[in-house]
Formats: sequence, C-alpha cells, structure tokens
Amino acid sequence: MPEPSGGSRGGLGTVRNATKLLSFLAEGPALQHLTDLAERSGMSVPTVHRLLRSLVLADFAIQDPTTLRYGLGPEISRLSTHYLSKHPVLNAVSPFVVALRDQLQATISTSILVGHELVCLDQVDAGDQGPFRSPPASTPALHSAAGRLLAARAADDIWQQILENTPADLAETARESRREWASVEHLYSPSTDLLRSAEVAVLIRDADNAVVATLSADIASNTSSQDIGTVVDVLTRTAVSCKGNLRNG
Repeated sequence: MPEPSGGSRGGLGTVRNATKLLSFLAEGPALQHLTDLAERSGMSVPTVHRLLRSLVLADFAIQDPTTLRYGLGPEISRLSTHYLSKHPVLNAVSPFVVALRDQLQATISTSILVGHELVCLDQVDAGDQGPFRSPPASTPALHSAAGRLLAARAADDIWQQILENTPADLAETARESRREWASVEHLYSPSTDLLRSAEVAVLIRDADNAVVATLSADIASNTSSQDIGTVVDVLTRTAVSCKGNLRNG
C-alpha cells in the first residue's frame, strides 16, 4: 500500500530541513554549534540534533570530537567533484580557458548562479598572481559583474532572495540597475579597492540561446576603455565558440 500523504509530506520536510542545515553549514564558519544552527534555522534543538546525526552518519556532515561543533562532511566533496566533471558548461569552456588566460594575461573564471550566490565552476589564474591565490568560491551574486549579469535575468523570486542577502546600499543600486544589467551581454565592474582587480564578464548562452553561465576576466584597475573593449571581444568570441556544444543546458 502507498504511504499516507502525511508521511510523504513528512519525508519531504525532513529532506528540506536537512538541506537547509547543509546550507547553513556551508555559509557560516567551518564549525558551528548545535544551538546556533537551531536558532538560525528556526527548528528545535532536538530536531536539529537528530538531522545532524543522520548527516554525520552519511558523511554529509562531521562533528568535531573536541568542540562538538558541526561542519560539512567529505561526501559533499565527492558529489561536487562528480557534478563538476559532468557539467556541460565546464566541459564546453575548459578547452579554451588556458589559451584565453595566456592571451589576456588575466585570471579567467567560469561561473553560474545557484540560489542567491555566484558559484565559480572553474578558475585559471594569471601567471602574475604572486605567491597567493584565491581558490574558486561561492560569493554573493551582486558583488561581481558576472553575478549581476546572471542575477538580473533570474526569476523574480530568486531576485528577491538575492536582494535579501545583499547589503542595503548595494541592494538599492541593484534595484535601480536590474533593467540595464538584464539588457546587456557583457558588464564591467571597476575595482573597489587597491587589493581587488577590476572585472569584465560576458554571458555564455546554450544552443537554444538561453543564458547558462558567465565567462569573466580579472583585469588591472587602470585598464583603458579600448583595452577593456578588447577583453570583451576576446571573451565573447570564446563564449560564442562554446555555444554549439551547449545543448540542453
């Protein structure tokens, strides 16, 4: 006999709550206290404890034996690696990015929008980055040119979620600029401080002309308008070259 509808709803609710906890573990400190997770999630301490124990047993979470705090587990890395290895955007762009890096002498990133964050699928660093590098990461969507291009085209509910996770001053700018960002194929974001590069991002479209990702280059903050135009042209040609290999997303 099929399970009662209430049981189905309960099962779906358990999965939804577990994924919510995984999101909080991903977005907060490396290790977090049970009661902090309960407060942030709005769930009771016993419920959070039960879910975390299940996640730990499945290796989706870990518990530090000394502090008893929780963090993401190794199973996340395994699934992420499989996800990336099969991602159509990454497979389409990867053959081009090293030559693109060498031609532009810039760090090249391939990114997608997931929820309210820009997720870097791949990053090839420029040769003059110095002894330290920033690994690919998930960042607030509106903090970059790439994220703004994608966020502006997101569904209204996703756009609202993005605004809710953005500082008030930047959110206000985004509200005023959404129409503009959604109407362009590329975007330039100047450097906000001496330690950050400026950024140029272009859209990657699939064979059906749907926007699926961005291709971006970090450039010097004093780059001339003419040179910025050259970077846009080079990135755009690469994005167009990828288009035919991106069928069904």
